[in-house]
Amino acid sequence: MRLTPATELEYRCKMLQNHMAAEGLDAIIIAQNADLFYFTGTVQSGCLYVPAHGQPLYLVRRDAARARMESGLKEVLPFGSPKDIPQLAAGYGYPEPKKIGMEFDVLPVALFERYRKVFPNAQFSDATPLIRLVRMIKSHYEIHLMKDAADQVDKVTRRVRDVLREGMSDLELAAELEHTARLNGHLGLIRMRVFNGEMLFGHTFSGTDSAVPAYTDTPFGGVGPSPCFGQGASYKPIGRNEPIIVDFAGSFDGYLVDQTRIFALGGLSDRLRKGYDDMLRVQELMKQIVVVGAPWGEVYDRCLALAAEMGYADSFMGAKGSQVSFIGHGLGVEIDEYPFIARGFKDMAFQVGMAFAFEPKVVFPGEGAVGIENTFYISDEGLKQLTYSSEELVILSR
Repeated sequence: MRLTPATELEYRCKMLQNHMAAEGLDAIIIAQNADLFYFTGTVQSGCLYVPAHGQPLYLVRRDAARARMESGLKEVLPFGSPKDIPQLAAGYGYPEPKKIGMEFDVLPVALFERYRKVFPNAQFSDATPLIRLVRMIKSHYEIHLMKDAADQVDKVTRRVRDVLREGMSDLELAAELEHTARLNGHLGLIRMRVFNGEMLFGHTFSGTDSAVPAYTDTPFGGVGPSPCFGQGASYKPIGRNEPIIVDFAGSFDGYLVDQTRIFALGGLSDRLRKGYDDMLRVQELMKQIVVVGAPWGEVYDRCLALAAEMGYADSFMGAKGSQVSFIGHGLGVEIDEYPFIARGFKDMAFQVGMAFAFEPKVVFPGEGAVGIENTFYISDEGLKQLTYSSEELVILSR
C-alpha cells in the first residue's frame, strides 16, 4: 500500500486553484470518493474545502485520525457537519465565498441542499469540468501506478490458458480470473463517474452472451448472474468454437488500466476471425493519428469511418440499436475520465500526460463479439502503450 506523496497532492490542488481563478470561483467543495482520493490521498468521510488561495482544508467526519495518517495535506481537521465549514474556513482567514463549485454530476441532491443552506448567499456551479481537466493530465507517479495495474492484468490474462476448459461457466472463469487479480493487488472495485455506474472487475463471457446488450454504456454487455445485476458473466457453459471475452480492468493502489483479449476453444468462424483482424487495423489507425493537438472527436470520426468502410456500420461498438458513441475513454482513478474518443468532442485535443483506453469492437447478435482494447498514454516522445499482453487471437485445442 502506497500513500500519495504530499508533493502530488499539493500540485493537484494548485492546478485546481488555477482553473478556479479562470472561472472566478471563491471555493470548491469536494465530496465524492474518487475526487477525495485524488486530491487528499484517502477516502475518509467528509469534504475537501479548496479556497481560491491558500491551503485546502480536508474536513473529516469519520475518521479524522486515520485521515491524518493517510493524507499528505497540511490541514486535516475533524468536523461534525457542513454547518461547521464557515467557522473553520474563517479561522484560516478565508473570506465567505460568493461563488462555490461542487460536483454536480455525482452529488446527491439532498447533500447539495445541506451545503446550500450553509451558504445561502452563494452562487453554486458545477466544478466537475474543472476537476476533470486537472485529473486528465497524469504525472509520472500516476503512470507508474498504471504500469503496476498493467502488470496485474497481464497476469490475469495469462491465467486464462491455465484454467479455461470446456463446460465451465462464464462465472467460473470470471471467478478464477478475479481470484488471480485479488492476489495481485486488485481492489475489487472499479469506479465509474456515472449514476448507477456499478462495475466489479470488468466483463468475462462467451459465445452469444457476449453479444447481449446491457444497461451499461459499453459495447459489450452480457446477461449477468441476475436481472438485479444484468451485466457480465452468467451461468452459461463455455462451449467450443465460440469467442471468449476477457475484458478486464486492472486496479492497483487506486489506478486503473483496461484491456480486452479474445480466446476460443477449437476455433472461430471466418467472420469472427476477420472481425478481430479488422479491429486491430482500427487500433493501428488510432496509433498513427493520436498526436498532441489532434482533436478527440476527429480521431473518433476517422476510426468510425474505417470501421464502416470495412462493413461494420451496424455492428461496430455494439449491436445495431445498442451501439455506443465512443471508441475510447480516459483512465486513472475512474474508468471514464477525460479524454473521450467520442462523437462531438472536436473542441478538445490530446495533450502530453493523457492516458486512455482504446477499444474497437464488433458485435454479431446470435454469434458473439470480438475486439481489442489497450491502455495508452501520451509522453513527451509520443504515444506509449501501457497494457502489453499478447494481442494474438488465442485458440486452444483442448
